Amino acid sequence: MLDFARARRNMVDNQLRTFDVTDRAVLAAMAEIPRERFVPESQAAFAYLDRNVNVAEGGAEPRWMLQPMVLARMVQELEIEPGARALDVATGHGYAAALLSTLGAEVVALESDEALAAAARSALAGAGRPAEVVVGPLAKGHPPRAPYDVILVNGAVEERPDALLAQLKEGGRLACLVREGAAGHAMLYVRAGSGFGLRRLFDASAPVLREFRAEPSFQF
Repeated sequence: MLDFARARRNMVDNQLRTFDVTDRAVLAAMAEIPRERFVPESQAAFAYLDRNVNVAEGGAEPRWMLQPMVLARMVQELEIEPGARALDVATGHGYAAALLSTLGAEVVALESDEALAAAARSALAGAGRPAEVVVGPLAKGHPPRAPYDVILVNGAVEERPDALLAQLKEGGRLACLVREGAAGHAMLYVRAGSGFGLRRLFDASAPVLREFRAEPSFQF
């Protein structure tokens, strides 16, 4: 049987620390949270590998638990403070929501699939991580709990997520992966009045979430 506690330590030492994850709170949280509880049982052996894991089963639209080092760097850049209100978009089975909650955020976890939302509620409750799991279109966010201090998107986008950005408070931050052709990179948006600062963080890739695909355009 796989020693998950050892796998968790190896993930922190060999994936996170070697990829410029230096925030002690993020490292401690990822060393503590049982990542294997936030994937289907059939995927538990892959939970700590350096890869994205599809947590959707049974023909559902794919949903991704991002590879550990990418997720950790994105969360580190969000600079979570205790009491911050966070929106976790495409939560899947809720791992990123558990991470945000462990860092002290008040978490709203958004999922468009009812079965995944139910799995997230179960996994979060089982791990003792409080978060409100809601169901709705991913690209529209969750306005009833806005504005948010931080928003995390678990997957790639092809266009700027304007509806999500509109739900940030002043100084709020949104981290996502952006796909441009065959390449991808992590981006951080920061709200300043009616505008947004933008910073490219590092190269990374993940599958594009269906609701964030660019509309096909005609070329002449």
